Amino acid sequence: MQQRTRPTGLTRARLAMALAALFALLSATLAGTHGASAATPVAAGAPARPAAPATPDPSLTDHQLTYAAGPLDNPDKGLAVYYNAGTNQNTGYPHSLTWSYFPLSAVMTNANDCTALDWTPVEKMLNETASYGNTAAIRFYLDYPDGNPTNGMPACWNGKVPTNNDTYWNTQSPDYNNAFLLSSLQQFIAAFGAKYDGDPRIGFIQMGLIGYWGEWHTWPENGTGGYADFMATDANAALIIKAYANAFHTTKVEVRYPTSGGGAANNLDVGYHDDSFCYREGSPLAGVTLPQSMGGADYSQLQYALDEGVENKWITDSMGGEVRPEIQGTVFNTWGTGANGDNDDMKACIEMEHTTWKLDQASTSYGPTDPNVGAAVREMGYDLTVPDAYYTNSVAGTAKIGVKISNDGVAPFYHPWTVRLGLKDASGNVVKTWNTSWDLTKVMPLKIRAYPDWNKGSDPTYLDYGYPDYFDTSVDTSSVPSGSYQLVMDVVNPLSSVSAAAKPLRFANATQNADGWLGLGSIAVGTGSTGGGGNGGATSYEAEAAANTLAGGATVADCTGCSGGKKVGYVGNGGTLTFNGVAGGSGGTTKVTIAYTSAVARTLRISADGGSPVSVSVAPTADWQTTATTTATLHLNAGANTVTLANPGDWAPDIDRITVG
Repeated sequence: MQQRTRPTGLTRARLAMALAALFALLSATLAGTHGASAATPVAAGAPARPAAPATPDPSLTDHQLTYAAGPLDNPDKGLAVYYNAGTNQNTGYPHSLTWSYFPLSAVMTNANDCTALDWTPVEKMLNETASYGNTAAIRFYLDYPDGNPTNGMPACWNGKVPTNNDTYWNTQSPDYNNAFLLSSLQQFIAAFGAKYDGDPRIGFIQMGLIGYWGEWHTWPENGTGGYADFMATDANAALIIKAYANAFHTTKVEVRYPTSGGGAANNLDVGYHDDSFCYREGSPLAGVTLPQSMGGADYSQLQYALDEGVENKWITDSMGGEVRPEIQGTVFNTWGTGANGDNDDMKACIEMEHTTWKLDQASTSYGPTDPNVGAAVREMGYDLTVPDAYYTNSVAGTAKIGVKISNDGVAPFYHPWTVRLGLKDASGNVVKTWNTSWDLTKVMPLKIRAYPDWNKGSDPTYLDYGYPDYFDTSVDTSSVPSGSYQLVMDVVNPLSSVSAAAKPLRFANATQNADGWLGLGSIAVGTGSTGGGGNGGATSYEAEAAANTLAGGATVADCTGCSGGKKVGYVGNGGTLTFNGVAGGSGGTTKVTIAYTSAVARTLRISADGGSPVSVSVAPTADWQTTATTTATLHLNAGANTVTLANPGDWAPDIDRITVG
């Protein structure tokens, strides 16, 4: 399979003319048989802000981190280049994505059995791409005017799928409404998903298969200008969209238009890909990406999004595609200064679409220090930074660690990759790691640019949207030798399971290391350095920590107002909660602060190391999700202790955490 190449000379000129004509007619086409847009815009409007995050645990010390510009080749965002077998994928402008498409006939090779698939060409591309630490964006096609091969229809369709003669492109186009074709494509998509959904080598899948180049149009054979209509009906196109949505639940999938299949993707976990991104055409010039309110045509990608009420779909689904070929190499020249000729306002295009990635083959010649390209790439997709880390400087046993994470990009990170905490020794070796349950997909852009259609002010108007999200968790340091360490954090790229070259997700911080680990600050570990037992510090222990012992029916429950979002309930009446590994420092009388929730007044009994319990009465809180604190004084031994909360004769309050010292 040869890589996709753009036509040159007369062929390219013809393609450019065809693309211009396509978009000039596309509005009427999509407003007719294939994907009717509403005559009157039905924009969804400004999205409601997400719920505010929890506040940092006040018992922890705030360690402020320094910002530094993030890398240009963070995974699954930014600019992509074409796959060219056997060439070094990491030359040219820094990137992490490689794009390719395949004729369906390359994998559906058995002339007698359409269900027998040979994935060899896909595997070759994916493995080669992964060897450079990159992920792939891929698409299958059936009909590729001026391509090689032009005809991507498999031999097993011969005699079963009729074709139409395209006199403009001189190709044979399949009947996209043929029942056998539709059934075969749905079977293929199911097998495609079974094989590759969640494959770490793939970043994005474009639906393809329908229309010329798999771009969901058949211009000029679209029923206008005296031409026949070769395009699938909305109902049949919707079958393909739904097949992809059913087959892929992990890997991000994109379809060409918000109007494709009559808008069938609009309520599914499917994004869009704009393959004429940020171009202007016609007389007077009008954009094919930006909406009419920002100088776009009535057939522009984002006008369709407004008309379909899906301009905020980026919150859950990726926006990919290709910078229009005619402006690749020049569109970033006017970054931040508006449109210029055929180049539309690239900053506005990225901010309004909430672009995650774009194919731009001209990026192979961009200078790696070009400030305009760098600004655009960093704004695309996610741009995460950690402004603060929260922890006590000296810990022993169970310790709480928290961070704030901000997103200065235009879109979230769409993959729920595992976030880890770790410790590095003085030699820089990672000696301990802990997985967290932190979900980076929840970290939304701090600001979003308002559509003029929302009537929020003159353009550009930026609205507050996301927050610096706070996450915390408890880690068990009891197996770590006493000493001084660097507390670090990373995000596990699943590609690292198949390629040592996998590019790590890196944060926009001065302490971000090339190995993917972000330095959070120095920390002392060990019983001699704990904050408990009168040593002058304080150490918090989460009730839900895995190191604790729950007995007699005590159980972990969700709690929106609790640190870490969890608490332990059903303490009392036989239920007990025991904190293990509580550091007593050098030993002695120690204050213990208990954070709890209880909508009614209750009593708890707290004891250390099986000693005599101390009875504590607690005042009611506003509800079972709101916390308050009370204190008790215990004698702790030097080293590790157990602290047990109970109430043999009644229910005790639900417990969020204890803080010792």
